[in-house]
Amino acid sequence: MSIRIYGNRAIKTLPGQTTRPTQAKVREAVFNIWQGRVSGSRWLDLCAGSGAMGAEALCRGASVAVGIEQSAAACQVIQANWHTVATSAQTFQVMRGDVVKQLKKLAMPPFDLVYFDPPYTGGLYGPVLETLVQTSLMAAGGMVAAEYAPDHWQPASMDGLELQRTKRYGLTHLAFFEII
Repeated sequence: MSIRIYGNRAIKTLPGQTTRPTQAKVREAVFNIWQGRVSGSRWLDLCAGSGAMGAEALCRGASVAVGIEQSAAACQVIQANWHTVATSAQTFQVMRGDVVKQLKKLAMPPFDLVYFDPPYTGGLYGPVLETLVQTSLMAAGGMVAAEYAPDHWQPASMDGLELQRTKRYGLTHLAFFEII
């Protein structure tokens, strides 16, 4: 199975709904909101699934994309997708494993933008957002977009992370935070 991203480029996805690729209208909305920030940015894709958001960021000029995903099969798809869309001037890395553990291992320059699309019932929102704030993984003024279902999690500001807005696109809800 495949989907189309920015520039009408096809990328692969895993069959079924295991990785539930972010819908086109949601991807477009995120990139419209962040349109002035993506080019040259350092992008972090958490619970990356097919890697569609990271691929889109690379297509729109992100200089670096890093993805973290639990599934080995999904990591192979992400690696192939990003290899297809990245230019020689861009770098990318795909990490397999538990998202919180992998975040704690990351030793890179800070990220500007983070897209976080966890399993809604996985209990990852608090631990991941706290780890992003407590480590040096985010640049000052960096932004986080978290996809969620309101019956499983309610976004709220926390120390070091300010909720800027929430948006709803059909059944998909997004919370936008800024690192402060």
